[in-house]
Amino acid sequence: MPSKLYGEQSAIIAEQYGFADKVKPLIKSRYDHTPLAFIHTYGCQQNVSDSEKLKGWLEYIGFGFCDEPDNADLVLFNTCAVREHAEARVFGNIGALKKFKKARPDMLICLCGCMPQQNEISEKVKRSYPYVDIVFGTGLRHKFPELLYKKLIQDKRVFDNTLDAEIYEGIPVKRDGTFKTWLPIMQGCNNFCTYCVVPYVRGREHSRAPEAVVAEAKELIKAGAKEIMLLGQNVNSYGKGEEHGVDFADLLKMVNDLEGEFRLRFMTSHPRDCTEKLLKAMRDCDKVCKCLHLPVQSGSDRVLAEMNRHYDTTHYLSLIDKARELMPDIEFTSDIIVGFPGERRDDFEKTLELVKRVKYRALFTFIFSPRRNTPAEKMEDPVPKQEKSAWFTELLKVQDEIAKEHEKTLIGKTVCVLCEEENDGIVSGKDEAGANISFHGTADMIGKFQNVVIEDVSSGIMGKIKEN
Repeated sequence: MPSKLYGEQSAIIAEQYGFADKVKPLIKSRYDHTPLAFIHTYGCQQNVSDSEKLKGWLEYIGFGFCDEPDNADLVLFNTCAVREHAEARVFGNIGALKKFKKARPDMLICLCGCMPQQNEISEKVKRSYPYVDIVFGTGLRHKFPELLYKKLIQDKRVFDNTLDAEIYEGIPVKRDGTFKTWLPIMQGCNNFCTYCVVPYVRGREHSRAPEAVVAEAKELIKAGAKEIMLLGQNVNSYGKGEEHGVDFADLLKMVNDLEGEFRLRFMTSHPRDCTEKLLKAMRDCDKVCKCLHLPVQSGSDRVLAEMNRHYDTTHYLSLIDKARELMPDIEFTSDIIVGFPGERRDDFEKTLELVKRVKYRALFTFIFSPRRNTPAEKMEDPVPKQEKSAWFTELLKVQDEIAKEHEKTLIGKTVCVLCEEENDGIVSGKDEAGANISFHGTADMIGKFQNVVIEDVSSGIMGKIKEN
């Protein structure tokens, strides 16, 4: 058991290593081969990061990993509750596991994350899916060894959705990538937007100690990370209420100043907490990508008030203008919800106006989907789904036209691409704004930065390597 990992371990994590050590011989006696685990993650980057910790525990216990559930000895679904469609997919996939469990009763099936953090979901699984062995919420991923131990010793199903919102250092991590990686800096949310379930399933905001974040960043860089994504439900509020007095702008500079060739991204930012200090830090930090994901959700002040977003469009646009004043080449991406309860045609048209005004590099768009136990679930929603779908299509068309016009302006420009894949002599990767760029190259470029001159945007963004 390591004594330190990005900071002092707590007694709770030390206890979990003890449970993990007890699980090892139980797993070894249960299977006559190296056990394999299949992990499927739904939802946001925070869930992906959580899954890397769960994989870390499983690797410590002695599991290998596989890409399909067919031959897995342990299947774990780490779930998302933000979209109704994601929940439906999870239940469908749980149902598909029944035949595997029947054929191999010693298979372990686990469900965790945001869905079972909700009591009604846990009860539904308990009632309707009797072959699911372990069910726990977002607050107990650090106690996964203990839950697994209880299941193996008692041979009874284990259900626990206690919400522990504390941040525990020292959990082992098995990362999915090498040169692109996640770095959580906080968890939870205090904003309580009326449509969002996150504060209810992840708890209130807690920030990691800055020295723990910096120490982990150093380890990632040493291991070969070329792109680090700082994660939080609202990274802009990092450090609020903490004694260390370090805010997000300060933390960004601390990580930026580490030695090594890498670039920094972060998400998600809330406009309410986006400050001029942060924008200046972005400008001054040479490793921070000059691309800001700033979710607006709606261009209507009336709808924003109903969403409980704590800002209006005047404030939002002032942030856009200030960022462009400080960083003329900055790009923006955003989230937009179409068809929020009570949204009228004139509200939607204001969203279109804002999109045309900002000219986002990319948009992540959603038709409103009510989430249980949120205020928006109970709001009157008279607009038919068909009309919302028509608005959605209209928004996509507007954004598509903006994106195409923007791509034309790239021709002749040089962009820095982090190379990610190679296929038949074509290398592809992303620039600072997250756009996919392709060019002729070789496989040894993967995981490296390459300056590329954009030549064509007629069918994807194509370029050539810039000659020195």
